[in-house]
Amino acid sequence: MTRTTSTATVETDRPSRYGKQLVNHLGRHEGGEWSEESNSGWIVLGAGRTEVTCAEGALELRLDGDADGMAGLEDVVGRHLVRFGAKDELVVRWVRADGTPGTEQGAAPTA
Repeated sequence: MTRTTSTATVETDRPSRYGKQLVNHLGRHEGGEWSEESNSGWIVLGAGRTEVTCAEGALELRLDGDADGMAGLEDVVGRHLVRFGAKDELVVRWVRADGTPGTEQGAAPTA
């Protein structure tokens, strides 16, 4: 089993709101915790772990897990975040540790 990392930076004016909602929802299944002090959290999903961090105007996601299951983990985290942020038309684009594109969730906002 080969481990790898995938990251996504999701532009949003409300990173704390969506980060907390994502961690609280997905964390109920296998574990997770949100820190109001650091505006960050983590989620355990199967053989993967996602770090969620708020930045200025963005939510940063870092997913560590089994390379063979990475697309599925990206999809679960990304779909939930896009659903929570449907009003803001969030888009999640994952990039693997080797620089190759991962999966994408959400529709690109219209100009």
